[in-house]
Amino acid sequence: MSHAIAIGKVSEATGVKVPTIRYYEQIGLLPAAPRTEGNRRTYDRKDVERLTFIRHSRELGFDIDEIRTLLSLQDAPHQSCHEADAIAKARLVEVKRKIASLTALEAELERMVEGCSHGRVETCQVIEILADHGKCTFHDQIAHHDRVNESL
Repeated sequence: MSHAIAIGKVSEATGVKVPTIRYYEQIGLLPAAPRTEGNRRTYDRKDVERLTFIRHSRELGFDIDEIRTLLSLQDAPHQSCHEADAIAKARLVEVKRKIASLTALEAELERMVEGCSHGRVETCQVIEILADHGKCTFHDQIAHHDRVNESL
């Protein structure tokens, strides 16, 4: 397989910035690229595919260690996909937790804004709730959601 693609072209093709490509090489997510006589990195189609996989995984919120594991699984396609499923399921649980947290945050902010009488700061519901943590329902909603998830 010919290594003829310059790093700038790989960056354009994958949407991964040049410094990030170098970083992925440095940490071993991407094999070290062969160099030209002028010491310029060159890549091939497999490198582009691997970088696209990494970028897409990052967009979905997988961390570097998870991506490293997923890449090792991809490199050995005849094994069970159990570990890949487990990684994706754990990510899904985290996303659902964040959605619940954001939904609770949205409700709390709506409650604060709707409770505002648009009068003076001394009677401002927003300031009052921010100043008295006990008046904030956001944390109670998150704690309840976490307890429900733990019992499942």
